[in-house]
Amino acid sequence: MIIAPKKLFELNAKYKLIENLSEREARPEGVGIDLRAGQIYRLKGDSFLGVSERKTPEMELIADINRGDKEVTLAPDDFVLVKTMEKVNLPSEKIVVEEGEAPVLIMQDVRPRSTLQRCGVYFMGTKTDPGYSGELTYALKNVGNSPFRLELGARFANIIFYTVLGNLYRSYEGQWQGGRVVTDGKEKQN
Repeated sequence: MIIAPKKLFELNAKYKLIENLSEREARPEGVGIDLRAGQIYRLKGDSFLGVSERKTPEMELIADINRGDKEVTLAPDDFVLVKTMEKVNLPSEKIVVEEGEAPVLIMQDVRPRSTLQRCGVYFMGTKTDPGYSGELTYALKNVGNSPFRLELGARFANIIFYTVLGNLYRSYEGQWQGGRVVTDGKEKQN
């Protein structure tokens, strides 16, 4: 079941499910909350995904709102990773969402803002499991025929929070915890 933003803000006061929201998102439209571009990374070098090990490419931070960067331009076929300004904190234990109801786990999923599609930009997002805490990183690829400019601080994705029925075997304990973007060379996967 989707958790509407009004209910999410009630839960946020207790659990800090999402931090650093923009002022505009105090009264969001619809069932999701928009996320903003905070850092942009370009991939450099080779990568590997094996059965028990992995290695991401080196990353070049090409824009960071915290250092005053304003925007990036993606040429056709450019691929970048975008880290959000917002941070999520998904409890690893069940919480009460509605008084009188059984406690549940919470997870989130993300969708592109439709403006990206209208600009010829493909968005690649993922779900986030209970137990994760940190900024979120998603991918953008300019599949259009024209350059695309992205201003840092712009709303580019929409996050939706869901309740999870049943029990997990375990909550998220992965190595991307805390918003990490890149591996430090080859590493063993958890």
